[in-house]
Amino acid sequence: MIESECEESNATDAPSDVGFGDLGLDAELLATLEELEFHTPTDIQRELIPGALAGEDCIGQAKTGTGKTAAFALPMLQRVKPGGGLQALVLVPTRELALQVDQHVRMLGANRPLKTLLVYGGTRIRHNLDRIKDNREIIIGTPGRIIDLLRRKAFNFKQIKLAVLDEVDRMLDIGFRDDIRRILRQATGKHQTIFVSATIDDEIRKLARSFMREPREINVSADTLTVDDVQQDYVSVRAEDKFKTLLGFLKQENPQLVIVFTNTKHAARRVARRLKSAGINCKEIHGDLDQRRRERVMSSFRKQHIQVLVATDLASRGLDVMEISHIVNYDIPEDPSIYVHRVGRTARMGHSGYAVSFITPEQGKELTQIEMLINKQLSQHRAPWVIWQDLEPPAEEAEMAASEADAKPPAPSRWSETLLRNDKLDETGVKPVPRTLGSRFRSGRRRR
Repeated sequence: MIESECEESNATDAPSDVGFGDLGLDAELLATLEELEFHTPTDIQRELIPGALAGEDCIGQAKTGTGKTAAFALPMLQRVKPGGGLQALVLVPTRELALQVDQHVRMLGANRPLKTLLVYGGTRIRHNLDRIKDNREIIIGTPGRIIDLLRRKAFNFKQIKLAVLDEVDRMLDIGFRDDIRRILRQATGKHQTIFVSATIDDEIRKLARSFMREPREINVSADTLTVDDVQQDYVSVRAEDKFKTLLGFLKQENPQLVIVFTNTKHAARRVARRLKSAGINCKEIHGDLDQRRRERVMSSFRKQHIQVLVATDLASRGLDVMEISHIVNYDIPEDPSIYVHRVGRTARMGHSGYAVSFITPEQGKELTQIEMLINKQLSQHRAPWVIWQDLEPPAEEAEMAASEADAKPPAPSRWSETLLRNDKLDETGVKPVPRTLGSRFRSGRRRR
């Protein structure tokens, strides 16, 4: 999986005469990169590594799939001393991303006698406590589990030399803001802090000002938030026709590997269940699955034992499967930056990819926000598998419906029926009043 971190340099504009040897990396790391046949750094690696090696606080922004992990992992591996105790902390938003980062660090540091500790929710905390005693130099984990271990006084961060927040914007989105502050405040000694993400906003800069010293901001993705090779379309569809449209898409397009994104766990379960009933080889992944089951699902998907993965945004980051050919936004995200990360799951390693979003009539605002963020207008896709793609009936059906409507008198409302009875009511001295829902159940006031 580490191929995506370095070999995507072909997709960047990095000068061909700049190699990893020009960035200040030591001979041991260069030998490892040579063994892995990585020769040319990506833009974010070329810009971030020298400053990180110099001990500067850095904020790095780069689009998904351009080697952000290696950009902070290589300097971290060079600065951390074997046998020196806990010296580096890497915070990530999800378990899947924690596993991926740990894999990259282990591969890049294969020739260095460094030990990592991977901690995240869903695993036995006793297992983490036992491994902490092994004098690990690098901890990689999610904020929730790190907080649990700090409360148990399992370790302290006084000796931390480097704190890295990977996908920091996602951590803020899912409510880790207070946990992040609590964790970073534990690093009381002199240390370096690095933020990396696909998007950087004012909230992240405010957090950086609280925990960084004159940070160096690096942005290599100002106008390229999405992968250039992804064809991005949308289809107009009513909410009740989404599943039929998805089923038609899968059967007619027959994609190699596809991720279908939903906004909720309930929707993911429902869509996956209906796809299985329709004979589609698929599995679901979301926050209600325990870690062991998540890993089994991802292993099946990577091995292409399943064709369709129905996922919440749990899988929009930290998912490196090079063969993903299609992305379907079954539910359009409310936050346009999440769209960027979803689409970034395809078109990796220079491959092409396709992303289609299902847009209902009331979601025009969300579509416009996405287009403004990516500075690109999405095309409306018209295909036989799209149900009610124009959200209007054919002309003949529309005329027939209109004629039937003209032939029938309009159905009177309860208020209009009441008004028609005014004459009779007036004879009794009772005036009509609009009825509320409560008036049906409200008894008359008793007289004494």
